[in-house]
Amino acid sequence: MLKGRIHSLETFGTVDGPGIRFVLFMQGCLLKCQYCHNPDTWSLTDGKEMTLEEVLAEIEPYLNYYRSSGGGLTVSGGEATLQAPFVTELFLEVKKRWNLHTTLDTNGYNDGPKIIDLLNVTDLVMLDLKHIDNEKHIKLTGKPNERMLNMARWLSNERRNMWIRYVLVPGLTDDEQDLLNLGRFIGELHAVEKFEILPYHQMGIYKWQELGWSYPLEGVPSPTEAEVQRAHDLIEEGRKQTVAKVL
Repeated sequence: MLKGRIHSLETFGTVDGPGIRFVLFMQGCLLKCQYCHNPDTWSLTDGKEMTLEEVLAEIEPYLNYYRSSGGGLTVSGGEATLQAPFVTELFLEVKKRWNLHTTLDTNGYNDGPKIIDLLNVTDLVMLDLKHIDNEKHIKLTGKPNERMLNMARWLSNERRNMWIRYVLVPGLTDDEQDLLNLGRFIGELHAVEKFEILPYHQMGIYKWQELGWSYPLEGVPSPTEAEVQRAHDLIEEGRKQTVAKVL
């Protein structure tokens, strides 16, 4: 019997796709982002094993909220694509039973063709781009960004609906040239329905402390509204530069 390794779940998610959503957080991630607010999801062996039917039973009581709001099911993590067979079957089943909208929240550290069965039953991909500069990406996450950028390009070429999200960390992901370059990259992509800047916050520090780990961004403040707006403006400037070249 197919089982997924689950970290946690949320029944009334409002920021993980359109409408009100059931959000399933899968256990396991290969990135080690310095600002991660769920480092307890990194381990590939922790979490709770659940069958497909057990997850579906958690979703069913709230179907009316998801349907009436234009919401559905979002699978996040950790990194959901590490358990692609389970997530694929889950998406297939919620579509078959209830015709729910499906969203995959991913860091892109996978190859589109390798998870094509999952992507074929995914209505929306929320792609978290961590950093446009490769060396800074390695410092931030422990991995290069080639796979993430290739995933974005693949989704673009296949015209798959996607939202792109970017965490703004003062002194780490807010360099002017990097933001312009990120905008230029986004400007090359098709099917980007939405771009979101997520302001860095310190709400997950206690989890690092509970794990006995030192928090790498100790003392780094959250960005101000003005800093977030500046980042938006720079990314949009870069995007327009690319679009202008195409036209």
